[in-house]
Amino acid sequence: MSDRSVFSRSRFVRSIVAVAGVGVLALAGCANNDEDTGSAASGSCPTTTAAPDPANPDAPAGSLPEKIKSSGKLVVGVNIPYAPNEFKDSSGTIVGFDVDLLDAVAGELGLKTDYKESDFDKIIPAIQACSYDVGMSSFTDSKEREKQVDFTTYFSAGIQWAQQTGKPIDPNNACGKKVAVQATTVEDTDEIPAKSDKCVKEGKPAIEKVKYDRQDDAATNLVLGNVDAMSADSPVTAYAIKQSGGKLEPAGPVFDSAPYGWPVAKGSPLATALQKALQKLIDNGQYKTIAEKWGVEAGLIEKPVINGATS
Repeated sequence: MSDRSVFSRSRFVRSIVAVAGVGVLALAGCANNDEDTGSAASGSCPTTTAAPDPANPDAPAGSLPEKIKSSGKLVVGVNIPYAPNEFKDSSGTIVGFDVDLLDAVAGELGLKTDYKESDFDKIIPAIQACSYDVGMSSFTDSKEREKQVDFTTYFSAGIQWAQQTGKPIDPNNACGKKVAVQATTVEDTDEIPAKSDKCVKEGKPAIEKVKYDRQDDAATNLVLGNVDAMSADSPVTAYAIKQSGGKLEPAGPVFDSAPYGWPVAKGSPLATALQKALQKLIDNGQYKTIAEKWGVEAGLIEKPVINGATS
């Protein structure tokens, strides 16, 4: 799935809405690269754990870094749009499955979320620089990324291709076809290059990978017929198909499932706090309720782990 490269997210198609008369999927909000520092000033990632509540020593908040707990907020780096996970609604409010889930997790920790928009590939470096406490952009937890940050897993997704309705494409034999991807994703850095190399080794034409900075642009260009197919995370592709008004359909099954995770600074106790809070939401049913609201319950997990990369 979209484990993408070290900085890529395994995310889903950003805010895509059908444009009347053309069926073009248009953007519902732009990233503004707002990278204000949050509760952790650059160069001083919080590692000292807050004192536990004597009345409830096992509460998830007892694992929080003291600096974050005392600030009362969780500073979150996010790149939008990537519907249904994170995008802007018609009023400009950031919404989505990831948003509702992290808001609920923060609530279990006694914190408020403070979302900061950023380019996707700048989120992990900003976490390393302690400008953000955590990233929330459908990141695939990969072994390569774990060299730079720690992850708390919260979901499982795979890769799903889409095609124009009635124009079949085989994801395993797309030699010579134009395939849209979001730049720096696993589909961009790993999946399509590997499939294209296989084509060439078999004496067939290479896949023409067409990169877009925004996932919704990839979907829009598929609707318009500028590319033959699109490869993205399974929830994102499913949402793009739903929003296309019948112009798009799945191309083959979901494959290469892998965990999504929230990246935090290497060695930060915040990973454990997030893990404990999410487990509470899983146990009390709120996690499932949030997933069902956004139609992504197929990717639910039972046990969040720290650094659960499969590849």
